[in-house]
Amino acid sequence: MINTRPLLVVVPALNEQETIQQVVREIRVEQFDVLVVDDGSVDDTAHRAEEAGALVLRLAVNLGVGGALRAGFRFAVDHRYAAVVQVDADGQHPVSQIHDLVAAVKQLNAHLVVGSRYLSPDSTLIPNTTRRLAMRMLSFVASRANGRTITDSTSGFRIICDPLLSEFAREFPSYYLGDTFESVIAASRAGYQVSEIPAALRHRRSGVSSVKSLQAVLLILKVLCITTFRLQPSIQAHDDKSLSS
Repeated sequence: MINTRPLLVVVPALNEQETIQQVVREIRVEQFDVLVVDDGSVDDTAHRAEEAGALVLRLAVNLGVGGALRAGFRFAVDHRYAAVVQVDADGQHPVSQIHDLVAAVKQLNAHLVVGSRYLSPDSTLIPNTTRRLAMRMLSFVASRANGRTITDSTSGFRIICDPLLSEFAREFPSYYLGDTFESVIAASRAGYQVSEIPAALRHRRSGVSSVKSLQAVLLILKVLCITTFRLQPSIQAHDDKSLSS
């Protein structure tokens, strides 16, 4: 389907007025449609995104990254996009590699392809030791669920294709790591094809992460409990793993 229907880049953004214009312009240079989901920002994020050429979906309240993404997925499904690429608003993701994600979908016959910072020699942002160990634990669990190695289950640079896209538009976790690690687990357990490719991760162009190291570890333990006991929202199982053009 990705050969015959368009692709939408979805950028969840909360108070990213310093970086959003450059991110949108880079995406537009690559000739992709881009939707910025303004997740209750109190700055000029939405206006600057529009000025740069993005469609903007304004959320009245802050829903978190997962909630913002789900709103973007619903928009994509309603407007008959075949796939969505997630890109962060802080400028960390290599927009030029969106083409690599699209190519990987076709080559690997995948529904979800994740861009892994750990497979790319060009990554300039690697987490500290504590967070790296926690991420390795998450990747081990994701790999077990997927049946093949996943090195970067928390990467937010990824492509999701129908019919998985439609499932995520219907049911998608909104809490921390639900949009990355848990979505990989849910897709894998439901029979969708999940793969990885190398993708460099850069330092933020502005601002700092909203989650500190200790808080991140506690939240990681929470999401591990959720996935271990299968408490996450369920998505419809997929039997036919092929992606027809």
